[in-house]
Amino acid sequence: MRTAVVTLLLALVFACSAYGQPNVILIVTDDQRWDTLARMPTVRAELQAKGVTFSNAFVVNPLCCPSRAAILTGMYSHRNGVWDNRGAHGFPRFEDGATLPVWLDSVGYETILIGKYLNGYWPPFAQATYVPPGWDRWFANWRHPQHYFDYRMTDGTNVHAFGSDPADYATDVLAAEAIRFIRNVGREPFFLYWAPKAPHITNVHQSRFSTDPAPRHVDRFAGLGRWRAPNVNERDVTDKPGWIRKRSRFAAADLAELREEQLESLLAVDEAIAGMLAALEERGKLSNTLIAFTSDNGWTWGEHRWINKVVPYEESIRVPLVVRYDRLGLPARTERRLALNVDLAPTIAEAAGLEVEGVEGRSLIPLLAGSPSGWRRSFLFEQGGAAGVPAYCAFRGLRWKYVQYENGVEELYNLGRDPYELRNLRPVRWRTPLVMRYRLRVRRSDCRPPGFGRPLALCSRFGSRGRDRIHGSRRRDWICARAGGDWIDVRRGRLDVVRCGPGFDRVRADRRDRLHDCERVTRRA
Repeated sequence: MRTAVVTLLLALVFACSAYGQPNVILIVTDDQRWDTLARMPTVRAELQAKGVTFSNAFVVNPLCCPSRAAILTGMYSHRNGVWDNRGAHGFPRFEDGATLPVWLDSVGYETILIGKYLNGYWPPFAQATYVPPGWDRWFANWRHPQHYFDYRMTDGTNVHAFGSDPADYATDVLAAEAIRFIRNVGREPFFLYWAPKAPHITNVHQSRFSTDPAPRHVDRFAGLGRWRAPNVNERDVTDKPGWIRKRSRFAAADLAELREEQLESLLAVDEAIAGMLAALEERGKLSNTLIAFTSDNGWTWGEHRWINKVVPYEESIRVPLVVRYDRLGLPARTERRLALNVDLAPTIAEAAGLEVEGVEGRSLIPLLAGSPSGWRRSFLFEQGGAAGVPAYCAFRGLRWKYVQYENGVEELYNLGRDPYELRNLRPVRWRTPLVMRYRLRVRRSDCRPPGFGRPLALCSRFGSRGRDRIHGSRRRDWICARAGGDWIDVRRGRLDVVRCGPGFDRVRADRRDRLHDCERVTRRA
C-alpha cells in the first residue's frame, strides 16, 4: 500500500488535549555529516543542550530526493517509489497527496515550505506555479539549487531571481523568510519546513571540492588541517567492491578545502536557527514548538577514496538528529538507540494528535520521553544505484552491517571492532552462517531496487550442471546442487543445508541437517 491512511484523533494523543497542538519546525540541511555539530554553536547551546541528541541517526536511502521523500512520507523507497534524483524513478513517482504537510493541514496547521523541495521540481515534471498538496505557503528553490548566489525561488505564483550581492546569499534569504513567517503568522499551530542548500557543494559538475560559505564566514576555519580519519584515502581496498578498487586517492589539500568550506557554510545555518529561536521567543511560541534538526544524508570527505553520498558506508548513511521540545520538560541527553529519517513523519504526526497508518517509520516520542518498548536493534536501508554505485539492499545493526549489491558483491563489517569499515569480512569462511542469515533477511524484505533482480541464493557452495561429488566441511555448509545426478556428503558438519537440483541425487547427512528435494538420503544416527 503506497498511500498512507490517516485517522484523525481529535482526542488526547501525547498530551495534546491538555496543551493543544504544538508548532513544528523541521530543519533539513543538505549533505551534512553527523559529526559536524561541534562547529555550530547555536545548535549546541540551544538544541543539544536543551533537547535530545540522537547519536545513532540514519537515513534509509542516502541520496537527496529519495531521502526527502522518506522524510515527508515516513516510507522507504520500495514503498513510495522514489529511488533516484532524476528520471522515471525520481520526482515523477512521488505521490504528494499523502505526505506530512497534507496530514497536518487537514487538522488546521498553517504549513509552509522554505528552501529545497525535491530534486526534479522543475519542467517537464512541474511548473513554477505548482504548489504540492498540503502547503499553505510556498517559497521553494526553482530548479535544482546548484548555487548559493544567482538562483531563483518560486512562491507558487511568481519566480524571484537573486543575484550575487552578499544580501542574496541563499541561506540568509531563506532565514529571513522563515523569521518573517514566525513573526507574522496569524494562525496556529504552524508547520515550518526549512531546507537550506548548505553544506552541499556548489556545483557537482564544476568542482567536487567547492562550497560557498557566506562572505562573512569565508576562511573562518582556514588552517583547520588535514582530515585524518583512518579510512580517508584507504590504502588497502582489495577487499572492497570493484567500483572502489578502481578509484585513486585524493590530494590532502583538496580534502582539507572541502571540509573547511562545508563547515563554514554551516555557520549561516547556525545563525539562521538563532534568528528563528529569537523570533519564537519574541512571540511567546518557543515553549510550544517542537524543533527537529537533521540532514537528508551524510557526505564523505575521502573515506574509502570516495567524495559523495550514495554509498552504504557510515559517513554516507549517518546524519545529525536533534529534537528540542520544551513541553516535555526533560533534561538534555544523548539517545543512543537507532533513529531513522522515516521516523520523523510519524513523530510529528503523533505530537500533532494524529495517528498515521501505513508508514514504515516509528514515532520517536517514546525515545524522547525515555520510555521505549521493544525498540529496533537493526534496520534495512537501500539504494537504487547512482554515481557509479550499483543498487543495493543492506542491513545495519548495533554491531554488524551487511550489504548486497545487484551484481552479487557482498560486504560484511563488524562495526564494534571495525567502526571505520576497513576490513570486509565477507570472504572469511567462518562468517558464512551470518552472511546466510543476512541473505535470508534480504530475500524476506521488500527491498527490490530497479534492476536489482533476484536476491542471492542461500548457498555457500554450488554444484555444476553435470554430475558432482560434493563433500561438506566441518563447519556449517549451504550447498545448492544443480542439474545432474550428484553425490553429496555433509556428515560431520554443523546443521548443514542441502538443496538438491534436477536429477537423481544421493545425500549422506547427519540427523539434524536440512535437506530439500533430495531423492535418496542416508542419515547418520
